[in-house]
Amino acid sequence: MTVPLTPIRFLYRAVDLFGRKIGVVSGDRQFTYAEFGERCERLGAALVRAGIEPGDRAAYLSFNNHQLLEGYYGVLLAGAIVMPLNVRLTAHELVEILNHSGARLLFFEPDFAPLIEEVKARCGAIGQFLALDGEYEQFLTTGSPGRVDFMQVDENAAAELFYTSGSTGIPKGVILSHRTLYLHGLSVANIYQDPATMVDLHTIPLFHANGWGHPQASTMLGVRQVMVRRFEPSNVLRLIDEHRATDMCLVPTMANALLNAPDRGQYDVSSLRRIMIGGAASSPELIERMEAAFPCQVFAGYGLTETAPVLTIAAPKGTEIEASGHERYVRKAMAGWPVAGVEIRVVNGAMQDVPRDMSSIGEVVVRGDHVMSGYYKDEAATRAVMAGGWFHTGDMAVWDGEGYIHIVDRKKEIIISGGENISSIEVEKAIFAHPGVFECAVVAAPDEKWGEVPVAIVVPKPDANLTTEELLQFLQGRLARFKLPRRIEFSSEPLPKTGTGKIRKNVLREQFWTGKAKRVQG
Repeated sequence: MTVPLTPIRFLYRAVDLFGRKIGVVSGDRQFTYAEFGERCERLGAALVRAGIEPGDRAAYLSFNNHQLLEGYYGVLLAGAIVMPLNVRLTAHELVEILNHSGARLLFFEPDFAPLIEEVKARCGAIGQFLALDGEYEQFLTTGSPGRVDFMQVDENAAAELFYTSGSTGIPKGVILSHRTLYLHGLSVANIYQDPATMVDLHTIPLFHANGWGHPQASTMLGVRQVMVRRFEPSNVLRLIDEHRATDMCLVPTMANALLNAPDRGQYDVSSLRRIMIGGAASSPELIERMEAAFPCQVFAGYGLTETAPVLTIAAPKGTEIEASGHERYVRKAMAGWPVAGVEIRVVNGAMQDVPRDMSSIGEVVVRGDHVMSGYYKDEAATRAVMAGGWFHTGDMAVWDGEGYIHIVDRKKEIIISGGENISSIEVEKAIFAHPGVFECAVVAAPDEKWGEVPVAIVVPKPDANLTTEELLQFLQGRLARFKLPRRIEFSSEPLPKTGTGKIRKNVLREQFWTGKAKRVQG
């Protein structure tokens, strides 16, 4: 018997087996899985009635809330594709993504109303803009609850579309199919502990790779899911205490913020069992401090938007030689070993495995159930990363005999700052648009808080009297705040170049990293 693999089955499993259980908590509202399922069905039916057709894109500009989680299932019930957007993007960046995707409908939180007014005039394909307030509740009343026959679902059809900025600076839409999401959900569920008593705190935004890796698995297993609308250390600590949260994911900057929260001692966090840290560079010291502050197991993980996202975890797998002291935290801060459904290799340029000696460096390549279908409307970019039957991550690593990988550098020119991917070329293009700029380069520099931050080296035109303040003001409307250079250095000399005229970024970058260990991704 062949049954289509789709996250819709996770929703119906939750309704059938855990219908009376409180499944979703969002602010002062909470829903049983039966109530949550009905709301998802109403959303799906309302979308169909509103003219949304199979394959249409329904975008969300929202913080973490129950409405966004409902979109993960309701949009699929309508046969459409759900597309969560990064809430930190500017109107210009949002317009670029929305127009590229051809989104038909945009749900938005009222907080973004002024931004939406800028977007409306420049996104002609979007027929409806719906606020996630009373307007959304009224919209749900136009749809009637009723089960969708998931046997009619094409498991290879697109279910989710997430945009990420690649090393070219051009936003890429990552297509995740029903099948990919279903099998990824099974793999993530496989690493859960005691789901019957688990309380999953959705700490990371659901548009972020680490954020949307959990909802399907948690729904399938009937786990209580608590939405963290925005990350504020005191609020997160309060929610852990109030809801007896057992599990959460963090990027390193979040972990550091919790460690340094002045009121941390006022809350009972003894319910915590597991904290997974990913999305950016971690360190053994951070893992050690987290385990000292929180009574639970803390370990790193690794993945990409293109891999749905979880590829590896650094939780103990039972075959390692027992390590103690600092070595124990070194292993837990590594990217780790592959989860079920994933094959990982570390290879040289000839696609041969490099020795598993923790010193020979190669590129991480992946194949398996978690890899995307491809980039939306970008066959050339898809072919480039899918070469030879493996997905080429662009991350450089070493590995050991136990299958643990350790990311040591990035092949791509991506700056990972506080868990957010920043394309250096995108920032360079924005800087170069200033009429007073002759040439520029953007590289990563170390930062204690964010791991690394973008730094710009700018050569002004001879007649330009360019200042840091003027350039940053120029960039305000062109780049999201987190993409802005944290430091701008002006040079009167041409930037160093290769024989073919390319700027030698490695030379520029070295001046900031000399004497400091390059941070690695966990």
